[in-house]
Amino acid sequence: MSDIKQYMNDVGRRAREASRLVARADSGAKNGALEAIASAIETNKAALLEANGKDMAAGRASGLDAALLDRLELNDARIAGMAEGLRQIAALPDPVGGIADMNYVPSGIQVGKMRVPLGVVGIIYESRPNVTADAAGLCLKSGNAAILRGGKEAIHSNQAIAQCIHAGLEAADLPAAAVQVIETTDRAAVGEMIAMPEYVDVIIPRGGKGLIERISADARVPVIKHLDGICHVYIDDEADLEKATQIAFNAKTHRYGVCNAMETLLVAEGIAEQVLPELAKMYREVGVELRGCTTTCKVIPDCIAALAEDWDTEYLAPILSIRVVKDIDEAMAHISAHNSAHTETIVTENITRARRFLREVDSSSVMVNASTRFADGFEYGLGAEIGISTDKFHARGPVGLEGLTSQKYVVLGDGHIRV
Repeated sequence: MSDIKQYMNDVGRRAREASRLVARADSGAKNGALEAIASAIETNKAALLEANGKDMAAGRASGLDAALLDRLELNDARIAGMAEGLRQIAALPDPVGGIADMNYVPSGIQVGKMRVPLGVVGIIYESRPNVTADAAGLCLKSGNAAILRGGKEAIHSNQAIAQCIHAGLEAADLPAAAVQVIETTDRAAVGEMIAMPEYVDVIIPRGGKGLIERISADARVPVIKHLDGICHVYIDDEADLEKATQIAFNAKTHRYGVCNAMETLLVAEGIAEQVLPELAKMYREVGVELRGCTTTCKVIPDCIAALAEDWDTEYLAPILSIRVVKDIDEAMAHISAHNSAHTETIVTENITRARRFLREVDSSSVMVNASTRFADGFEYGLGAEIGISTDKFHARGPVGLEGLTSQKYVVLGDGHIRV
């Protein structure tokens, strides 16, 4: 592809035109498209597996590690999961057009808010081909057009899925340009995509920290993002210790390479000698490396002394930092200094402290007596999510259908004039 700038300009123009049609499409048309895309994915399973086979072979030849190859791979179960995910999105309530908070004001007019699509959503992601179907489904159901740029390692898989998406859109009489999957692996396409405010309303990067930092620094379009998932669990000295051990163990070990896994455990000094030896034994049995403060190392003799940078590290691995703190105030001070505004949990039976933690900790998800692993759109009842936002404007936390919409004021009058 010789002229990336012209190609991306054409993609953006088509997306903007399609966004107007999708924004006014009714729920039946959007749900029909989602069902048709799901059926096309099932019908074309052999073609999807063949395309993915090319990507897997190229990935092995280029030296992709086992974790990336696992994310890249499609199989019967994952293809069935893509189709099922689209049908689940179709079953969700349509947020578009809903009017809330409609009230009369003293002048006699009625004022409320209507939920509306964002317009054109650009999504930049790596490795997982299933994101192509998920992102297309969420954007379509929320009335947006989508420009999807997957990683070069999944180019054949993503284009095969794109054909299924376009078949479904055509079956529902919706424009093919409502979902466009970028056809080039040239990184210059990303640079163009994030600098087209006339065509793109928001960018959502999904991938490693390096990708997200680059997008955030260079974009001329608003970005919904999170950079790190440095999540904390604080065990208070009024915690139920059975709950505490189960929550702290699950938050770290349920899955390691995810953004809502706990990376730092904070323990009140009053119960450290009661809870840490048992937790250390549990972690040791599954191979978790422990790095702790001076007090932690006294309680857990085989604990490695933590370095300053450990408190600011998202390990995404079986490694855990542990710090013993005086009380809830010191715990919240530590969180304020080192968190990434993703997810924090307090384990306590003291309702006053729980309310303080909820009110004072400034993260996109704050929990009481629950594992950080629940910070997920599906677990929150959103049906699905496009990603996690640790920003404070518009969307925060798991971004589902509502997060892909905005609100505008609507006013109803009956000949009213301002006097």
